[in-house]
Amino acid sequence: MRVVFVTHNYPRWPGDLSGAFLATLAGGLMARGHEVRVIAPSDAGKGGEDEQAGVPVQRVRYAVSARETLAYSGRMQEAARTPGGLVALVDLWRAFRRAVRRELREGADVVHAHWWIPAGLALPPNAPTILTSHGTDAALLPRSAVARILARPVYRRARVVTAVSKELSGWIQTSTGRHIPKEYVQPMPVDTTGWPWTEGDGGAITIARLVPQKRVHLALEAIAALKDLGYPMGLTVVGDGPERPALEALASRRGVADLVHFAGRIPPEQIPAALARAEIMLLPAQGEGFGLAAAEALMVGVPVVGCWDGGGLLDLIPERGAGRLTLPFADAIADGVLGILGDSNRFALARSAGEVWRARLAPDHVAARYEGWYREARGE
Repeated sequence: MRVVFVTHNYPRWPGDLSGAFLATLAGGLMARGHEVRVIAPSDAGKGGEDEQAGVPVQRVRYAVSARETLAYSGRMQEAARTPGGLVALVDLWRAFRRAVRRELREGADVVHAHWWIPAGLALPPNAPTILTSHGTDAALLPRSAVARILARPVYRRARVVTAVSKELSGWIQTSTGRHIPKEYVQPMPVDTTGWPWTEGDGGAITIARLVPQKRVHLALEAIAALKDLGYPMGLTVVGDGPERPALEALASRRGVADLVHFAGRIPPEQIPAALARAEIMLLPAQGEGFGLAAAEALMVGVPVVGCWDGGGLLDLIPERGAGRLTLPFADAIADGVLGILGDSNRFALARSAGEVWRARLAPDHVAARYEGWYREARGE
């Protein structure tokens, strides 16, 4: 089968994090004998044809170089609020639509749009199409009437719709009327070949972009609360973002600067080793689409503490055993940590949960599921 991905995020070079999970899915599909092509945006004038890990990528031009900044940075919603950004978004949609029609004329068997905006908007009617929501796109729907108006026909005309968590499927159904059965909920693949299991002696870890939605300040406050209770625990913060200066100041103000290490961004291939040194993960984010960091933690046997309003994290984190779900307050998170540390079976339970997730997110398993959905979109 010839499958065409349409996406505003796809790796630009080996090791690029932008849409890296889509490259893993593409690899799984190719291993099953399918041909995969990708339509993605140009990046600040860098357009044209390239190839990533054997996958042909067409990077479409959609604006002058200075305005081709909608993709790859995670700032599409922010940029689209400006007049120039909105014009660029409309032009990107048009470029996607032209490229999709060309691929269909040239023999594409199915078109797979990732995120309803902008890729899903380019899906033509009466064509074999599938739409997958990954988080940020579905999160727009409850907040914006304009987004709901635009999204409803997109979700309704796609022959198959999938989502990466039950939380997202609920947002989509409520906002657009398109029901996504639980059988169509599938997170993106993770290749865990060679991943170690944790040794459990390196304190706590948080992996997140340092933005308000991730609420990393609650992890720091929980470390301070544990110290006040006589349980000093180190915390490694992996990730970067605009909140970092404020978080560093908070650590100093709360007297835990000596316990908190800001590691910044690290290459993706180093994440498993960083997790394997951890004893517990703190992930107090709100409204996650899925929560890949939590899945990665469990897949090396690290228990996870998250919050009840964590969105897709509720699909991942058990209430007991390999994790705790708490209220979004520092003291509650600290209590969750102490509850896990008091369980002598915590690593065995986390490893058991991790083995389940390793199987569920294995590239071949995920690719096989999408293979079936592609056939459904084609009416086979």
